[in-house]
Amino acid sequence: MTTICVDVMGADKEPAVLLEGVAQALADDPELEVLVAGDAEVVEPFAASHDRARALVTTQVITMSEHPANAVRQKKDASIVRAAAAVRAGDADGLFSAGSTGAVLTAATFGVGRIKGVKRPGLCLPFPGISGRPTVFLDMGANADVKPEVMVQFAHMGRAYSREVLGVEDPRVGLLCNGSEDTKGSEMALAYHAALAEGNCGFAGNAEGTDLLAGTFDVIVADGFTGNVALKSIEGTGKFVIKRLKAAMEESLTNKIGMALLAKSLKALAAEMTGDEYGGAILLGLRAPVVKGHGATSAQAVRMGTHAAARAVRAHLSERIAEACELSS
Repeated sequence: MTTICVDVMGADKEPAVLLEGVAQALADDPELEVLVAGDAEVVEPFAASHDRARALVTTQVITMSEHPANAVRQKKDASIVRAAAAVRAGDADGLFSAGSTGAVLTAATFGVGRIKGVKRPGLCLPFPGISGRPTVFLDMGANADVKPEVMVQFAHMGRAYSREVLGVEDPRVGLLCNGSEDTKGSEMALAYHAALAEGNCGFAGNAEGTDLLAGTFDVIVADGFTGNVALKSIEGTGKFVIKRLKAAMEESLTNKIGMALLAKSLKALAAEMTGDEYGGAILLGLRAPVVKGHGATSAQAVRMGTHAAARAVRAHLSERIAEACELSS
C-alpha cells in the first residue's frame, strides 16, 4: 500500500470539495491509503465512512493571507505542518495540499526535509506540448534568486522526474532565456548557461518562451522569479482564450453548435492549461514527494494530485533525485 497524506484545510475551496477528490482517488486505486489532515468534524466522519482512510486531527489552519514562515513557526498544530511531520515520521509516503503556496513550501521543506546535498527544492509542473510530449518546467516560484550550481541541480531533478514519472529515456534540458543563441541573456543567464553546459545534465541549449508549450525540450529550467512570471503568463493566456471562446459562442447559433461539438476537446484543453490533469506542481528535492495543488482547486485536481503523489512515491522519485544529485556533486 502507498499512503498519501492529504491536507484538506487552507484551500480556497471548502474541505468537502477536497474530500470528494480524495474519495475519487481511493475508488480509482485499491493500493492507495490516505491520511486526511484537518479539523475533527471534517476528517473523522470521512475516515469512518471510507475504507483505507485514516484521520489526522489538527486544530489550526494557515490561511492564504498569513505570512507563511511566521504561520508555520507559530501554528504547530496547523494541518499542513502536521501533515509534513507525518510524512517525516513515516506515517505517510507523500503529501498533497492545496493550501497557501508559501506555507506548503515552508512546512514541507522543514517538515519533510531536503534530500542530502540538495541546496534548494524546486517547484515543477509538466506543461502540455504541441508535439504531444510534456515539458517539465522548474522552478515555478519556490526560489526567486538562485546560483548557477542550483540551476544545475534543477536540471538533474527535472530530468529525474521526466525519466521516472513520464518515461522519457534521455531528457533534453533547456534554459529559459530571451533567445536560443548561446550568447543571449543577462549576465546571470550566461552564468547559468556556462554551469549547465559543464554540468553533465543533458543540457541542449537555450529555450525561448515559445518552447514552453512546444515540446521541443523535455525539461526547461529557470530561476523562480522568471519561472513564476512565465507560469502566470501562460495561465492568463489560457483564461483569455477560454473567455473569448465563451463570448464567441453567444454571438450566433452556428457558433453555439460548433462549440457544442468541440466541448469535450475544449474541456480537455482547459484541464491541461490549469494543471488539473497533473493535479498540481510537485516540489522536487525533498525526502518524499510533495504535490501542491491550486488554491481554487477542484475535486478532479485533488484526485489527480493524490495520484501524482502516489505515482512519484512508486517511481522512487526522491531516491532517484538523491542519486542524480550525488553524482553531480
